[in-house]
Amino acid sequence: MELPPVGLGTMGIDDPDAVAAALSLGYRHLDTARIYDNEAVVGGGLATWLAGDAGAAAGNRDRDDVTVATKLWIDDLAADAVGPAARESAARLGVDALDLLYVHRPRGDYDPEATLPAIDRLVDDGLVRNVGVSNFELPDLDRTIEVLGRPPAAHQTELHPLFFGPELLEHAREHGYPVVAYSPLAGGRVREIDAVVEVAEAHGTTPETVAIAWAAAKDPVVTIPKASSEAHLRANLAAADLELTGSEVAAIDAVEREAELFPE
Repeated sequence: MELPPVGLGTMGIDDPDAVAAALSLGYRHLDTARIYDNEAVVGGGLATWLAGDAGAAAGNRDRDDVTVATKLWIDDLAADAVGPAARESAARLGVDALDLLYVHRPRGDYDPEATLPAIDRLVDDGLVRNVGVSNFELPDLDRTIEVLGRPPAAHQTELHPLFFGPELLEHAREHGYPVVAYSPLAGGRVREIDAVVEVAEAHGTTPETVAIAWAAAKDPVVTIPKASSEAHLRANLAAADLELTGSEVAAIDAVEREAELFPE
């Protein structure tokens, strides 16, 4: 998939106006999940924006320009549960088709030989446009390719200066799919990382901007930071324009990594 460098992570967003505002500012990738319990909120924001009630010219509004992504939770992954869950999600989001449907985690009712073909049948039916995976390890990714006969459309994984998997990025490069980085701001902890702060001071910007730019510099990574205020939405979107030097990226790469924020 071709995804913009910065999309909107929506975990914890409970106001449709924040989603509509993001779209008005230029966001074109909305990421949610069934477990977030806010698909209707995201769908409401999308509907508001499409209706022309969020500040941008109506002529610039096209549903097909927006990637709407959601995820099946671990109790939605049995073959006979996939279709009903996906249809419920599409209805809550108010869309005819889900642009990207992820397996949220390869746990619970997940069986690659049953779950992945069940999602793929939804592609054939037109309800889903792309099959993605999330929080997978290398063996899971390889099995996905074996079962589907192609790479996933995207792999979503936690990625920030305190936690990332270089081997996952290499796999994505080798097989030609994007990595969607969630929690690129490390839950706000990027302000505590000396290397990030030093780069931010050198560029006269914020640690948050540097963290997003650092992630975006790692081909083939795109990011989905969460934000709800207009100031933060603007700042995160603009972070893609910041170019870091190779030495700056290397300095942040060298930060001692810690445990992931969202383990199994």
